[in-house]
Amino acid sequence: MNSKRQTPNSKLKLVILGLDCVPPQLVFDQWRDELPNLRGLMEGGIARPLVSTVPPITVPAWTAMMTSQDPGQLGFYGFRNRKDYSYDGLYFANANHVKAKTVWNHLSRGRLGSLVFGVPQTYPPKPLNGVLVSSFLTPDKSVQYTWPAEIARELDEAAEGDYIIDVKDFRSDQKDRLIDAIHVMTRRRFKAFRHLLRTRDFDFAIMVEMGPDRIHHAFWRYHDPAHRLYERGNPYENVIHNYYIALDAEIGRVLGMLDPDTSVMIVSDHGAKGMTGAICVNEWLQRQGWLSLKEAPSGPMALKTDMVDWPRTRVWGEGGYYARIFFNVQGREPQGVISADQYESFRDEVKTALEAIPDEQGQPIGTRVFKPEEIYHDCQGVPPDLIVYFGDLNWRSAGSVGTGALHLFENDTGPDDANHAQEGICIWKPPHGIQPRDDERYSIYDIAPTILKLYGQNIPPEMIGKALF
Repeated sequence: MNSKRQTPNSKLKLVILGLDCVPPQLVFDQWRDELPNLRGLMEGGIARPLVSTVPPITVPAWTAMMTSQDPGQLGFYGFRNRKDYSYDGLYFANANHVKAKTVWNHLSRGRLGSLVFGVPQTYPPKPLNGVLVSSFLTPDKSVQYTWPAEIARELDEAAEGDYIIDVKDFRSDQKDRLIDAIHVMTRRRFKAFRHLLRTRDFDFAIMVEMGPDRIHHAFWRYHDPAHRLYERGNPYENVIHNYYIALDAEIGRVLGMLDPDTSVMIVSDHGAKGMTGAICVNEWLQRQGWLSLKEAPSGPMALKTDMVDWPRTRVWGEGGYYARIFFNVQGREPQGVISADQYESFRDEVKTALEAIPDEQGQPIGTRVFKPEEIYHDCQGVPPDLIVYFGDLNWRSAGSVGTGALHLFENDTGPDDANHAQEGICIWKPPHGIQPRDDERYSIYDIAPTILKLYGQNIPPEMIGKALF
């Protein structure tokens, strides 16, 4: 890693538009000709798939992008994480749990100003040299969610009277309401972001829009002919397509107000793909004899730790777009049963068994299982004992018990058509005279070092990516 300080370019401006959950196939291929603003950036710069974190989840992916540290280094492995080795459940990883320095922390120390808008894991907001509007993880607008606090009033004024942090209940069957809510949110958020671009001095600006993620999860089955539930000619067939057209127009309005010399980057934290179904991981663990409950559930319900018969349990799991598998280890968990000398051989046994889980017809699904210490540079916090991509993320993990089935074909936490895919996008119009690396794809960890190198800042040794030029 070249950490030599360069001379800062005081005239340089970089604006990053982050689009949560946007996959390469829609922007680079399928709808390229219908997205004139994104196409113009691609033709005037570079466009590459951006390989996400393991797992490819909004948290921790955006923070990994802005710190160039992997989930193990960061110490959180998803939205919800174990706070310790007790059975007390999980905590939500907000900004208070982010100990690594973000790019705007580094830029602030270099007396460069940042406009940070909607980046996940920025609530509660922390001081910086600039302006910060926290993300969809903000509980509501009754709390302070901006830095400085008075910016919140401006956001409402700029956003048609009501700035929207996130759409409510996007896992819903009220599809017409959702379409309108997602479009309104995106339109108002871009208006508020453009207002801040016009009224604030900045060197670096980044916005993250959650609309693509929400519309993919709500409408993927209606748009994708390969989805198991797709019906040609359905009334929602063009909902995702039409949203992308509107999103491209919003991007065009941002581009239209920028100086031609401003460098622009479009990134997504991960991609999207159709969800085949869900594997009921805790139902499976019970069938294996590795998870015991105090009594049989009366029907489908979330697994609670007080339901578990811990002295008779070796393994339990968490649901989500991927599975986290936790072991009940002697001397680590309060009622651990797996001895230290059995741990590694038993972990291999569980890994092999997970990889062998078939679909409902007995066919292999290509599950991938990871040991955290083999994929991360470090393992801070409390990592899962195993990380599981059921069907290489074509299937999600359902943590519910009492389902009476190993396979589900609806999400157990509300309607959801899509899972996350490993590759997002990176489109970059670099500053004049900079030639990006001609790699086949880039890494999510490359973005932060690129930003720092552009501004002549030191690239810290804990950053694991490398600049794109």
